[in-house]
Amino acid sequence: MKILLDTHVFLWWMGDHKSLTAKAASTIKEGKNAVYVSAVTAWEISIKKALGKLKAPDELEEALEANRFLQLPITIQHGLMAGGLPRHHDDPFDRMLIAQAQLENLTIMTHDVHMKRYDIPILWT
Repeated sequence: MKILLDTHVFLWWMGDHKSLTAKAASTIKEGKNAVYVSAVTAWEISIKKALGKLKAPDELEEALEANRFLQLPITIQHGLMAGGLPRHHDDPFDRMLIAQAQLENLTIMTHDVHMKRYDIPILWT
């Protein structure tokens, strides 16, 4: 399975947060799934850190490498798809994740109920 981590799931994983279920944690670490983290996650984290709304690791690339997570860049096609999505969800970061999941055939691991309204496979944490 190819999994795209929502930003909060990535942060829960990095912080060993109790909100990450045992099933979600085992799915991430079992090794047979390709686990992706989008560039939009780094963008969201850096913006929220700069605003003082979030504490997160500074070395995101090193964290991805240490966990064997794959980087997912943002393309023009992703941007166009995100802009054309139905307005079920107005969070631009999440809309990009949804577009990437659709175009790249990824399953999003999330706890965001709004994402269920889109035509994407979801692993609920």
